[in-house]
Amino acid sequence: MTDPVIDISGLVKTFGSFRALDGFDLRLDPGEVRGFLGPNGAGKTTTIRVLLGMMRASGGRVRLFGQDPWRRAVALHRRLTYVPGDVALWPGLTGGQCLDVLGASGAPLDPARRDELVERFDLDPTKRVRDYSKGNRQKVALVAALAARADLLVLDEPTSGLDPLMEEVFRECVTERAADGAAVLLSSHILSEVEALCSTVTIIRRGRAVRAGTVAELRGLARTTVHAVTPGTPPDLDGFDLHDLSVTPVADGGAGHDVTFTVEPGDLEKVLRPLVDAGLTGLTVRPPSLDELFLSEYDGAPA
Repeated sequence: MTDPVIDISGLVKTFGSFRALDGFDLRLDPGEVRGFLGPNGAGKTTTIRVLLGMMRASGGRVRLFGQDPWRRAVALHRRLTYVPGDVALWPGLTGGQCLDVLGASGAPLDPARRDELVERFDLDPTKRVRDYSKGNRQKVALVAALAARADLLVLDEPTSGLDPLMEEVFRECVTERAADGAAVLLSSHILSEVEALCSTVTIIRRGRAVRAGTVAELRGLARTTVHAVTPGTPPDLDGFDLHDLSVTPVADGGAGHDVTFTVEPGDLEKVLRPLVDAGLTGLTVRPPSLDELFLSEYDGAPA
């Protein structure tokens, strides 16, 4: 098996009596794009800071490329790139000069790739940073990260300030880097972005990983929404584990009923049989989204 790029086991980080991380586990393999989800205060930023060697773990095991990031931070940073959600650059430098500095201080940049990304992100590298919008500052950091010959990209709210067109360019570029074998850890509040990009997801809550797996596996933990239109008498759905069941006459006043409910994915086939027997005139089945799974994990919990 390929050695993991990130291997975190039982990570603990305390600040006085407060446990920001409480036995947290995370693994990331080469070529994998893993979403890292959780609200503010859940422990995402603390995890990233420990991973980058900016903080020392209080307990547990943290390995980056098989090494301790606290002891080997400088050498390891030559193999990774990091993009925060609020990029701070040198206001007196141009965007191009910032790219030069970033390329010299971290993983080296591929010049041809850099030029290509400057064009794709529609970035003017001759303007000074003080004249850039937030979105353009973010573009500088993304170009530097995506053009780097890095084995790991750590992206923390990376599309903050980007317009939808540039968000799509970002997604294309991340997919390309993963196809080249780079590992990507993507922390984002934009769940549609995570769902579009990531093959695996970890959800953190109060310093612990409460869900981890492939997107397909996690979808299987949430309920599927069904909307059916049946003529005449509605079907008998007693005996099924249905939530949010609603049976109402069709809106146009004709014969038939609108039937909506949610059901566990494993029970979907069984519950569809009485609907089909009733003579369907319409059917919509919507699989659960990451948004619904995320909200179900945090329903009623403080952020």
